[in-house]
Amino acid sequence: MKYALGEFEEIVLLLVAAQHEEAYGLSITKAIEEKLERSVTLSSVHTALYRLEEKGYVRSQIGGSSTARGGRRKRLFTITATGKSALQESRASRNLLWNMIPNFVIE
Repeated sequence: MKYALGEFEEIVLLLVAAQHEEAYGLSITKAIEEKLERSVTLSSVHTALYRLEEKGYVRSQIGGSSTARGGRRKRLFTITATGKSALQESRASRNLLWNMIPNFVIE
C-alpha cells in the first residue's frame, strides 16, 4: 500500500470529501455521531484532521466569521488529490478483501 490511513483517519477523510468545502471539526464530529452512531470527541477529530493535513491528504483555510460563532472563524478542510488517491486505494483494498470471503461465510 502506498498510502497509510488508519480506520479513524479514513472515516474523517471520507467525511471531508462528503462535506465538500464545508467540512470543519464540529461538522465532522456531528456526522460521526449521527451517521455512525459512534461517540467521538472534537479533539480527536481535530487531531485526525491535522495528521491528515501533515500527510498532504487535506488542506485547510480559515473561513469567514459568523455572528452565530460569536465572530469566530472556522477552519475549513478540503480533500487533496493525494487524499483522493488514498481513499481510492483504501476502497480497492477493502473490496479485494471482501471479495475473498466466500458468500456462505457471511450469509
